[in-house]
Formats: sequence, C-alpha cells, structure tokens
Amino acid sequence: MAETQTKPDLSYIANVTRVRAAAGIILRDEAGRVLVVHPTYKDVWEIPGGTVESDESPADACVREVREELGLSVPAGALLCVDWVPASPPWDGGLMFVFDGGVLTADQVTTIRLCPDELDRYEFVEPERPDEVLIPRLARRVAAAVAAIGHGGLYLEDGIATSSR
Repeated sequence: MAETQTKPDLSYIANVTRVRAAAGIILRDEAGRVLVVHPTYKDVWEIPGGTVESDESPADACVREVREELGLSVPAGALLCVDWVPASPPWDGGLMFVFDGGVLTADQVTTIRLCPDELDRYEFVEPERPDEVLIPRLARRVAAAVAAIGHGGLYLEDGIATSSR
C-alpha cells in the first residue's frame, strides 16, 4: 500500500517551538581529570563542544567540534546527560547533550592542537571541583555527567537531575 502524506499546516509549523542544541564531551586524562577549554571570545571556561548545526545530530556535532577545536578524532561515546537550559536572554532555552569521550592517553594529549580562532588554552581539572573554573550551570552539568560515566545517562533541568514526571 502506498504511503500518503497530508499537506502540513504551515501556520501550525510556524508556531512549533524550535530548540537550540549544543553538544559537549567529557574527555579525561589518565589521572581522571576533565579537559576544559578557554574560548578566545569569552571570559569563561567550557568543555569541548559547540552548537549543533541544522543538518547534523548532536553526536556528529560533538565529533566535529572536537576535531575543529582540538585537532583530535574522538568518537562521541555514551550519552551522559541531556540538560534542558531555560531561556536567558538573548538566548532561547535549549538542550545540551554531553557525551563520554573516554580517557586520552598521554600521547593523545600531546597531539592536541587548539584552533587559534576559537581557543587559547586548555587544562585538566579535578572532576570533583568543576566549579573552580566553570560557571555554575556548566559545573553542575559536568559533575552530573562525570557521575553518570558507566551508570547510564541522566536528564537534567538547568544542571539538576529531575525525577521522572
């Protein structure tokens, strides 16, 4: 039987929420510390990653951003968390995906090549203390993501785990 499709109601589609999305990755060194990066265009530290473009999945965006920013080819492993971030003008609300990038060997760390247009430095931080370098919302997200390694993904709202509704 042929599949039929009705004509979409464009007025309805025009009012459907479009959600921005970003993807980041937790990369650890052999000591278990988490890689953070400092963008050239911000005064804050972040984890590697970036905006999901309209033609890619969050996992593909994560892999692309790591390759562009750090010069590393690292697969996006298990999804550690999805964090709903409420609107904070000028930004709309969004979904932030965090994947497990695994442990980088000492040799891999030496091959990190920062994209000078995007990043000016990186460092590894203790996973128990992400709040020492990251903004509170991201510190909560990173702490939750690190805690989820090996245990399955989490759903967060503004960096805080929520129970099922």
